[in-house]
Amino acid sequence: MKKDGSILYLILVFSLVNLIALLFSSQDNRHSRQQAAAEQKSRSLPKPAVTTDVYLPSAMTFAGETVPLHRLDVREALQKELIVNTYLHSHTIQLLKNAPRMFAVIEPILKEAGIPDDFKYLAVIESNLNPSAVSPAKAVGLWQFMEGTGREYGLEINKEVDERYHIQKSTEAAARYLQKAHDRFGSWTTGAASYNAGTTMLLTQMAIQNESDYYNLLLGEETERYLFRILALKQIMTHPELYNFDIKNTHPIEKTTTVKVQGPIKDWAEFAQEHNISYKTLKRFNPWLRKSSLLNPKHKTYEITIPVHPGDYQ
Repeated sequence: MKKDGSILYLILVFSLVNLIALLFSSQDNRHSRQQAAAEQKSRSLPKPAVTTDVYLPSAMTFAGETVPLHRLDVREALQKELIVNTYLHSHTIQLLKNAPRMFAVIEPILKEAGIPDDFKYLAVIESNLNPSAVSPAKAVGLWQFMEGTGREYGLEINKEVDERYHIQKSTEAAARYLQKAHDRFGSWTTGAASYNAGTTMLLTQMAIQNESDYYNLLLGEETERYLFRILALKQIMTHPELYNFDIKNTHPIEKTTTVKVQGPIKDWAEFAQEHNISYKTLKRFNPWLRKSSLLNPKHKTYEITIPVHPGDYQ
C-alpha cells in the first residue's frame, strides 16, 4: 500500500508540474501573438515625417541686393536662423496667421515711400507684428521706436498720445528712417543693420575695420544676427510649406473707417459708445490713444479708426 501511494503521489506531482508549464506556455504564446499583432499594426501606420535639417535656398536677395550664399559663414548664419524659427512652432505659426492682416497695412505705405517690400520682415523681427509691443529698453510699437528717435522722425509722443503705437504713422516714420539710412550707407542691407545697431555705432565700426560691407563687418552678436533673422523670416513666411507649416486659416483683414476728431475729447468711452463699439475695441484699433480722454490736443486733426462691422467685436 505504501508503494502504491508513493507512485500515486508522484503521478499527481508530475501532472501538476505539466499543468503549470502548460499554463505558462499558453500565456507566453498569447503575449507573443499580441506583440506580433502590435508590431504588424505599427508597420501598417503611416510614419510621421522626421526632419533633421532645414531647407537652405541656393540663392537669395534682400531689398534687391544679393545675399552672398556662396560664403560658408553666410550660409551657416542663415541656416542657424532658419532652424531657430522653424522649430519655434507656436511662435512662427502665430506670425504666419497674423501677417496678412498686418502686411495689408504696411505694404502700401512702404511702396508709397519707395522702401523695398522686404523691410516688412524687419517689423516682424522687431515686434512680432504686435503694435503694442514694448521692449525692456522701452522701445515701443510695431517698429520699436525709442522716444527720442520717434520724435526725431515726426511722431507725437506725450501722456495722451503716443504715435509709436500707431501702425500707419509709425510705419511712415520707419520709412523715413530707412530712406535716410540708405542715403547715408548706399545699401539697403547696411541700412537695415543700422536700424538695430544705430548709425553712429555702425559708422564707428566701419572706420575701425576699414570695411563697409555688412557681411564683412565684425559686430555685436545681436547686430550680426539681425539681417539673417530678417532673411530667415522672409524665407519661411514666403515658402512656409518648405518648413512644414500648413496654415489653413489666417486672421482676416479687418475693414475699417476713420472718424476725424478736432479739439478735446472728454471721455473716449462715451465716444466709443456713440460709434457702437466698446472702449476696449476703440483702444484695440487705436492703441496710440494712451489715456481715457484727450484734454490737451495739439492743433491738429486726429483720425480715429473704427471697425466697419462693430458686431464682430461684441
